[in-house]
Amino acid sequence: MNIRAETRQRQTNGQVGRSVARLEGPEKVSGRALYVHNMTVPGMLYAKVVRSTVAHGRILSIDSSDALAIAGVEHVFTGEDIRALVPEPFFGPAFHDQPVLAIDKVHFVGEPVAVVLARDPYVAAEAAQQVWVEYDELPAVFDEVEAMRSEVVVHDELKPAGTFPDLKHLVGRRDTNIALDYHLVRGTPDAAFAEAAHVFEHEFRTQQVMHVPLEPMVSLATVSHDTLTIHTASQSPSFVRTEIARLLGWPENRVKVKVPFLGGGFGAKLYIKLEALVACAALLAKAPVKLMLTMEEQFYTITKHASTFRIRSGVSAEGKLVARHCEVLWNGGAFADIGPRVTQKSGFTAPGPYDIDNVSIDSYALYTNRPPAGALRGFGIPQLVWAYESHTDMIAHELGIDPLDFRRANILKGDRPQATGSSMKDAAVEGVLEKIAERMDWDAKPVRTPSAPTKRIGRGLAIGFKASISPTTSVAIVTVSADGSTILQLSTVDMGQGSNTAMAQIVAEIVGVPTESVQVVTPDTDVTPYDMATLGSRSTFHMGHAVRLAAEDVRAKLEEMAAKLGTTLAKTECVGDLFRKTYGMQAGTAVGVGTYIPDYTSPDPATGQSDNITPFWMIGGTGVELEVDVETGKFRILEMINAADLGNPLNPKIVETQLSGAAMMQLGFTMFEEMRFDNGQVTNASLADYKIPGIQDVPETMTNDIVEAYQRNAPFGAKGVGESATFGVSPAIANALYDALGVRITSLPITPEVVFEAIRAKQEGDA
Repeated sequence: MNIRAETRQRQTNGQVGRSVARLEGPEKVSGRALYVHNMTVPGMLYAKVVRSTVAHGRILSIDSSDALAIAGVEHVFTGEDIRALVPEPFFGPAFHDQPVLAIDKVHFVGEPVAVVLARDPYVAAEAAQQVWVEYDELPAVFDEVEAMRSEVVVHDELKPAGTFPDLKHLVGRRDTNIALDYHLVRGTPDAAFAEAAHVFEHEFRTQQVMHVPLEPMVSLATVSHDTLTIHTASQSPSFVRTEIARLLGWPENRVKVKVPFLGGGFGAKLYIKLEALVACAALLAKAPVKLMLTMEEQFYTITKHASTFRIRSGVSAEGKLVARHCEVLWNGGAFADIGPRVTQKSGFTAPGPYDIDNVSIDSYALYTNRPPAGALRGFGIPQLVWAYESHTDMIAHELGIDPLDFRRANILKGDRPQATGSSMKDAAVEGVLEKIAERMDWDAKPVRTPSAPTKRIGRGLAIGFKASISPTTSVAIVTVSADGSTILQLSTVDMGQGSNTAMAQIVAEIVGVPTESVQVVTPDTDVTPYDMATLGSRSTFHMGHAVRLAAEDVRAKLEEMAAKLGTTLAKTECVGDLFRKTYGMQAGTAVGVGTYIPDYTSPDPATGQSDNITPFWMIGGTGVELEVDVETGKFRILEMINAADLGNPLNPKIVETQLSGAAMMQLGFTMFEEMRFDNGQVTNASLADYKIPGIQDVPETMTNDIVEAYQRNAPFGAKGVGESATFGVSPAIANALYDALGVRITSLPITPEVVFEAIRAKQEGDA
């Protein structure tokens, strides 16, 4: 019996596939939900960070005497104080390149140089302005293209962290800004280019942007006897515990990490952000320390990679893609964070969801003197899709082929292998493309009439895909008490995506209880078991499997109890009867444990080839119809259609909100969001100057479609969806603008000014 049949046979309780209301909903709407921002403890000190004012420079002196003279200020700590506590005070998931506080030199404007602790947060903020730092300013490099060849080197030496299996290949380097260079070769691309009837080459750029979770980053550390407890807004409590223990040289059981609800994360709150600083400050001050970032400070903490993508394609006389070369330069900023993983894991999808036999990829993670870049919803994929789907449209138009027909002729179909050689199993690439075409009535629908003589209508579409991160580990525990009540313990962080509800549905389906009765324990590393992190749309699949296994384990134990009593669980009126008859009283628990690690084949170091590069693929696409004013360049989205293959949805309503949220987030990155810099200084680090999408920016019509598909190796056929609707938004808009105006935009964001300048340039060129 195949997995699909087994899983569907088990779906008899009707919990999976039901649009259950979010379990945490009442707590959130009533204001009772706990967030770290609301927490206080006796004797707590508030921390305020003193930040670098230069992009690159040696620290000559730090004078904190004026700050310490302010009433209420308890301490001012610098990198040297941290080093006295921790001999090697550097952290990071890929490289140990980020100091808790700057040591010897600073690498970007906004880098933490000192921290002030006071009884009152406003006093701490005032005192931070009275810490005087003198620098010997050094030359800086800000652009990723320049960083490839610059004599300015951001880091003198790189020290690999060695934390994750998929980053074990990282090596220490000197005298370079390249943190990782990833290469892939499939087939014979040089020969294929030589034989191609047409060769097209283009360059695309994306800007640096912010996550902007409406709950800014916050951490609170307390010390009790020989134990350090960190309450933190983090997407990766297990990693925080491991890394803090390593940093301090402590056993992990002396570090406790507790995570309540998050007010958004989007990748910003992964790995270590504030936790190392509050931990060290609390140990030095011998008092609880809380650090809450302002919205402005988040711009200096973690961002999305700016990128430059050069793509070259060879096409046969029949319109078949026969060769493709991709060079991607990722602007990682001053610290690598998880950029090397973005460079590799997303980099190998750079050729797009197309059936191309001859491919070469060069993907580079680069250091610059900008704020660090790391994971952000889509994990590099939107930058890549922006390029290859704009490029695809450009090829189609140049050849005189309809953009949809060109995609239909070249799209990966069935189980055909992608550039790495891995099969696109259970990936509805063609299905997503056809769903968008169907919804847009692409082949037959006449373009609507513009609302004014100066306006034009255009349509565009785009499709992209993403691999799940692998190999990673997830563990879950399910406990059934003697009264039949059920508890689920897991370290997946619910940050608004509804993971608690979806995981509870899996438990309920297997154990045979209502979802609403399952109690989910929020992450606490002393109580909830290990999970790599809540990122990359991995939780539904990875943690879903762990929860499934734990629920099946506990059910098997209940079935065993029933069998010993000569009955079955189905015939037992209540679980309490089993415990009473087994133990003589209605007391005790049955505990199930599930651990899941997917199969994975490491890519060949020389070619990047692997027959099992990911446990599942995410597919997403977008279709757009817009109206643009030729006199101003201003445009509005009349209709947006998002389609995604997410397998079998565990909770359809939550899936719909995930698709809408992802598309709107990418809409902001496409139309107006951009961090602006002046010699490394962010000049728009506030919501007054950095616009995010509002209600007026929502498309007039937005439709979210789930493509009928089933992931055979997934829990109940389900896989992640939180990023899929980000993939195609940017190129779909650019392609629609070309359809309307005949102008091609190759850099984000696409503001009205950019469109207007392109219109003028075209008019001047035509003249």
